[in-house]
Amino acid sequence: MASTTLTAPVKTTAKTPTKRPSWVWALPPVAALAVVFLYPLYLVVEQSLRPDTGGTSLQPYADVFASSAFREALGTTVWLAVGSTAGCLVLGFVLALVIAFVPFPGGKAVAKFIDVFLSFPSFLITLALLFVYGQVGMANGLWTDVTGAASGPFQFLATPWGVLLAEITYFTPFVMRPLLAAFSQVDTAQLEVASSLGARPARIVRQVILPEALPALAAGGSLVLVMCLNEFGIVLFTGAKGVTTLPMLVYGKAILESDYPGACVVAVVNVAISVGLYGLYRVVSRRVGA
Repeated sequence: MASTTLTAPVKTTAKTPTKRPSWVWALPPVAALAVVFLYPLYLVVEQSLRPDTGGTSLQPYADVFASSAFREALGTTVWLAVGSTAGCLVLGFVLALVIAFVPFPGGKAVAKFIDVFLSFPSFLITLALLFVYGQVGMANGLWTDVTGAASGPFQFLATPWGVLLAEITYFTPFVMRPLLAAFSQVDTAQLEVASSLGARPARIVRQVILPEALPALAAGGSLVLVMCLNEFGIVLFTGAKGVTTLPMLVYGKAILESDYPGACVVAVVNVAISVGLYGLYRVVSRRVGA
């Protein structure tokens, strides 16, 4: 008689996948950042410490800091950036206020156009201003046609004020975009209550709307300030004589003078100012709740 052997079923345990540490997922973006940004920045810093005479020295920094061209470029860069930022904050706040709270035909189309405007290159806006206010632009052409004069009166575009106008024109939408987003969160019931209690529009703006807009103003203003400090295309395309900013000084030393250590020194200073302002922006944004 055949005996039957019963075997117990073999239990198979599913292998749990090995969990990778979280730092592994950070390696690809860190590696890409190192290749694209950190390594070129290292090369710039290294070149700034290597004078033409050879070796490693701080002499390029001493030479650049002692030059009047660098001090003038630094002063011009700072006042243009601060002036442009102030103009963008005032103009952007007023325009965003009108678009958000004053009903008019085409208001939504204007708000959408701002998003499109943000994608325009800076030199395009500068060229548009040149076509209108340049020496041979439309405004001067109309003036000479009417008066018969040899030249028109609009010559400001080739001055620092022309650069200031171009930067305010181009960067104002960068302030308006976060402001419009902030204004969309404002409770209109508060505005109606304040108006019913007899508050005038200026008081409503100052006590109700402005506190809600402070984080957006801080964010937009900080962004515009950093971008103005590093702006190159607007200054170049306006052709403003005697207007030399730090980016223009880098271009002049590297391309025109072939002074690569000096150009790298100016570039390092420009980067340090931008990073410092970004750190200041982070501190301010935390305090205002942005």
